[in-house]
Amino acid sequence: MKRYLTIGVLCSLCATAMAQTDYKPMDDVNKVVDLTLDSLEKVKTARPVAGSSRKGTNPVLFLVGNSTMRTGTKGNGDNGQWGWGFFAHHYFDESRITVENQALGGTSSRTFYNQLWPDVKAGIRPGDYVVIELGHNDNGPFDSGRCRATIRGISAKDSLVVTLKEGPNQGKVETVWSYGEYMRRFIRETRALGAHPILMSLTPRKRQAEAPKAPSKGAKTAGKAAKNAAAAALADAPWKPVRVNETFGLWARQIAEEMNVPFVDLNEISAQKYDQMSSWKVNYHFYLDNIHTSKFGAELNARSAAEGLMACQHPELKPLQAMMQNIALPTTGVKREEGKPVVFITGDSTVKNTDKDPAGMWGWGSQADRIFDAAKVTWINCAQAGRSCRTYLREGRWEKVYNDLRQGDFVLIQFGHNDIGELHKGKHRGEIPGTADTSCVSRVTLKDEAYNEVVYSFGWYLKKMIDDCRQKGATPILVSLTPRNEWPGGKIERRNDSYGKWYREVAQETGCTFVDLHNITADALDGIGQEAAKRYYNNDHTHTSLAGARLNALGIAIGLRRSGSELAKYLK
Repeated sequence: MKRYLTIGVLCSLCATAMAQTDYKPMDDVNKVVDLTLDSLEKVKTARPVAGSSRKGTNPVLFLVGNSTMRTGTKGNGDNGQWGWGFFAHHYFDESRITVENQALGGTSSRTFYNQLWPDVKAGIRPGDYVVIELGHNDNGPFDSGRCRATIRGISAKDSLVVTLKEGPNQGKVETVWSYGEYMRRFIRETRALGAHPILMSLTPRKRQAEAPKAPSKGAKTAGKAAKNAAAAALADAPWKPVRVNETFGLWARQIAEEMNVPFVDLNEISAQKYDQMSSWKVNYHFYLDNIHTSKFGAELNARSAAEGLMACQHPELKPLQAMMQNIALPTTGVKREEGKPVVFITGDSTVKNTDKDPAGMWGWGSQADRIFDAAKVTWINCAQAGRSCRTYLREGRWEKVYNDLRQGDFVLIQFGHNDIGELHKGKHRGEIPGTADTSCVSRVTLKDEAYNEVVYSFGWYLKKMIDDCRQKGATPILVSLTPRNEWPGGKIERRNDSYGKWYREVAQETGCTFVDLHNITADALDGIGQEAAKRYYNNDHTHTSLAGARLNALGIAIGLRRSGSELAKYLK
């Protein structure tokens, strides 16, 4: 295989000698097998025709990238991995501009430019915008395997002539340029069409910090014990975001400055968010490997991209910024009072119901004023009827609570009545039983829209909420579900072998305060008997009357005192 270094028009013997320079391709640090490009014909039928989303004469925002922007052929999260491009449209007024995700997994700046960019250009019109975020795959061999590597750096002169040894273009002679030169070509050709190019740095990867090595004994290691110690240390080692500010992030910024185009440091914006998270939380923002994001990670990157676009001072972005929306974080709307912590109450219909008709159904959260001292603490009932942990999270209700949390706040977390449903049908609110950190991909159809969702265990969702609270300096408090009006053997039903057990396991694992409302209320109802207990329920065996809501609220106060919770100081 011959290699040539292009250095202008020099053709001296010296130049000829330099022409034999061997370029060392970048290592494939991701170690991810992505076979998307192995079926380009299939790919072309799955990706949208460029410009097909355009509404009238409105502009289109084209997204050019790889699997971190669009996973798989369909980009529908069918393996639990999501690219951030799927969620980018949430931040734009689609009556004024549409977002079109033209990204494709497995592509480098080189392979996208050569194989997919011509089709994208065909749909670009004057006034459009093109976001370019490539580089994750600019590694590996130049002429074999995926044949996608580019030359390191931003040189406009360095090039390499190769003959492809593998793939659908086997035997083709191709000139390979530097990463920066491909960026220049995207920019020049976008501008030639009257559109506006935007460069972004790569999304962060996940890297596990190195664990201490197991101790050695002379020439011999400590054997199995040492290996176990090393494995345990590695398991405890934190996960950290990988920054690319010395390679692709630097190179993209340099090209943006050179060619005067807007630049968004997506890598740094997202990495700063990861820096605030626990290792456990960073871990679940990725799925199956260390580069592809879960829905959590994809949504985080989409928001980071939008925040970066809105904050960019480049004058070329002003028209685009005028078409953006939802940049402000969604919140509960709680009204804080100086010097008072806030108690956020989360849960289902047993916590918040219609709460109006004296003869109707009531949740215990409506009776918070009977137990909390309003002179010392503020509270807000964020519960919603019919929700499980899974749907409370899916609908963005937990996100609003999380965004509002401040140091010193408290969060009461109570779910379970709706978490026992089907995983893959009905209201799609069921979760995997237990507390293990396990998951599966579920096909969900809601409101005639089908998509894929990663479902976790009941305990996992509780642990996520606990971890989120602690990240913000708030105190989480687990509250077991209220007992149902079922009396097998003359005693009220207790679910201490399922949800009660799982609550205890999570509390023990995390060290979270636990209020066992389930058994506190059950003890009280057992004491008065089945017939007298009827007045505490309304309509069915689950939902409580006003009297039942007050009984459960009293149980919360009792449980807070028994647990020694800091929140007990704010009780009446």
